Amino acid sequence: MSTPPFLTLPGCARALRLPTARGEFAALLAEPAGQARGTALLVPGFTGSKEDFIALLEPLAGAGYRVAAIDQRGQYETGGPADPDAYAVAELGRDVQALTAALADGGPLHLLGHSFGGQVVREAVLAAEGGPLPWASLTLLSTGPGAIDPAEAARTKLLVDALATMELEPIWQVMQQMEKAQSAPQRPEIADFLHRRWLANVPQALATTGAHLISAPDRVAELAAVELPTLVLSGVQDYAWPVDEQAAMARRLGARYVPVEGAGHSPNAERPAATAAALAAFWG
Repeated sequence: MSTPPFLTLPGCARALRLPTARGEFAALLAEPAGQARGTALLVPGFTGSKEDFIALLEPLAGAGYRVAAIDQRGQYETGGPADPDAYAVAELGRDVQALTAALADGGPLHLLGHSFGGQVVREAVLAAEGGPLPWASLTLLSTGPGAIDPAEAARTKLLVDALATMELEPIWQVMQQMEKAQSAPQRPEIADFLHRRWLANVPQALATTGAHLISAPDRVAELAAVELPTLVLSGVQDYAWPVDEQAAMARRLGARYVPVEGAGHSPNAERPAATAAALAAFWG
C-alpha cells in the first residue's frame, strides 16, 4: 500500500465532502493562488486513499492547477454499501465520470489514476458516451495493462481469501508481521494513520477490487483507439507491474512514458517533486 510522507495539509488545501450525482466522496482539494490553468482529478489505488497524493497538492497548486484527490467508493472516508457488486470496476468508473461532472467548472480536466486507480480511470474513459470527452488528458501512474504480476497476484489472493473468513483487524496484524522484516519502522503518526485507514475500508470493496487485480483483462488496444493525450508514469522499479511492461503499454498506446528516478510503486509519495514536475510539464 502507498504510504504518505506526511499528513499535514498544506495551506492551499482543505478536506471536504465532494457531492456528485452518485453520492458524496471524501476529498482533498487544493487551489492555486491565482486563476486555475485547469483541474486535476487524482484517483488512488487498491488499499489506498486521497492521502497518497498529499505531497503533490502544493507543487501542483503552485504550478497553477486546482487538484482534487479522492477516496474511491469503499475506501477510507468515503464508505459504501456491503454489496460486492457496488465495487465492480465498471461501477467505480461511473463514479469517476460523476466526479468529473462535479469538477467540470474548473477549466480543462486532467484525469490521473494510480495503480488499481489507473484501471478505474481507464474504465471511465472507455465507457464515455459519444461526443467530446470531458477530459483534457489521461495519466496512468504505476499501473499496467491487465492483471498484476503473478507473485503479487498470489499475495493478493491470500488477502481476498482471508477476507471471506476474517475481520480486518486480525488481517492487519498478520500483514504487519509479514512486513516487519521488509520495511523500516514508520513514524507513529503515519503508522496510526495506515492502521485507521485499513480498518475504515469496506471489506467487500477490498475483496472485489483485489479479485479484479488478479484477473484484470488487457484493454490497452481499446484505449489506444481513444483520442486522448496520455502519459504513462512509473518508478524505476515496481512490484505490481514490471516497469518494462508499463513502458511497453505506453508504446502500445502511442503515449509518452516517463520513469521517475528513485521511485518504486508510488512516485506520488516517494518522489513527489519529480512526479509533480512531470505532470505539470505534460498538462502544460
